[in-house]
Amino acid sequence: MTVNTKKAVPKDLIDSLLADYKKPEDLIGENGLLKQLTKLLVERALDAEMSEHLGHDKNAPVTNPDGNARNGKSKKTLKGEFGEMPIDIPRDRQGSFEPQLIPKHQTRWAGFDDKILSLYARGMTVREIQSHLEEMYGTEVSPTLISSVTDAVVEEVKAWQSRPLDAVYPIVYLDCIHVKVRDSGVVKAKAVYLAIGIDMTGNKEVLGLWIAQNEGAKFWLQVVTELKNRGVQDILIACVDGLKGFPEAIETVYPLAKVQLCIVHMVRHSLNYVSWKTRKEVAAALKSIYACATVEQASQALDEFESVWGKDYPSIVQSWRRNWQRIIPFFDYPPEIRKVIYTTNAIESVNMSLRKITKNRGSFPSDEALSKLFYLALKNISQKWNMPIRDWKAALNRFSIKFEDRVPQQ
Repeated sequence: MTVNTKKAVPKDLIDSLLADYKKPEDLIGENGLLKQLTKLLVERALDAEMSEHLGHDKNAPVTNPDGNARNGKSKKTLKGEFGEMPIDIPRDRQGSFEPQLIPKHQTRWAGFDDKILSLYARGMTVREIQSHLEEMYGTEVSPTLISSVTDAVVEEVKAWQSRPLDAVYPIVYLDCIHVKVRDSGVVKAKAVYLAIGIDMTGNKEVLGLWIAQNEGAKFWLQVVTELKNRGVQDILIACVDGLKGFPEAIETVYPLAKVQLCIVHMVRHSLNYVSWKTRKEVAAALKSIYACATVEQASQALDEFESVWGKDYPSIVQSWRRNWQRIIPFFDYPPEIRKVIYTTNAIESVNMSLRKITKNRGSFPSDEALSKLFYLALKNISQKWNMPIRDWKAALNRFSIKFEDRVPQQ
């Protein structure tokens, strides 16, 4: 039997407190009842902590062997959702009192830093966060404070980027988003690459992010080697966006991996050449290629596409023919695996969310600032990934057949 030990607040006390209540501001305003009560309760609790520390109540005889006693109070201003609140902190003569409710050096209520990080993760700049907190809570927060709160994430980012990974990922998607970053006094366009894995349970996981200084085979070999060192022993299918040097790098480290050019990116890239008027028709014609059951049928569909659209859009035909050898592994797979490969949900929703938080920024002051923001944003995004991708069981059965002993037994 559970015993409820919570004490109910007497109704007479509530009626007394609300005797002068006329409007919401009387309760929750800058000088409202809630703020006054919070201050009184906090200071009363701190006095109780001091009595516990000394072994005697205020104005009572000193009973501790050291002769330690109260020695006035110090003032501290706490910041929080209620704005700024001045608090009197009791002191003792020996300076040995360590408050538990409000530890030394704490100037913000627990959870206030989380508010700053949440706003930062949604793409707000330091100045925007400062204005928002002042507008919403009536408290002035310096840009230095905001920066120090977000800087505390740096070590968390490093730990996340080096954490151990699963031994096998049936599918790993690799994609990039371009942003502007200040580097050595010059604003440069840099590519931030994300690796998103589908694990054996069908759940999505961001494996890491890398800011490319010099893109190419050497860079990709470094990325893939890092995944290997973090515990990834096998990747069944690597789905990439035609990234120069990556197929060769992944085949060096994971020689059994099947490198598949992402169908979604191929279609999206192709439609960049198409006017809005004919986009729907061209998209349907492209689908007739990758929806084929066999390579032979797909090749014939590509020929038909060229005969109809080749004159208007020769670049599309050239792109598909140039990348054909990286496209056709797709046709070796049954529908269940194909569906997982070309689903747009795994990577497109991530890109969309990241573009949303970066579109209002002119540039990032450093690679570190960029890493902090992307890490916090990805942390928010991944909180919604609490279910396996659709029809995963059917896909996993197919993986077990297609890749035989490379799929670990659950």
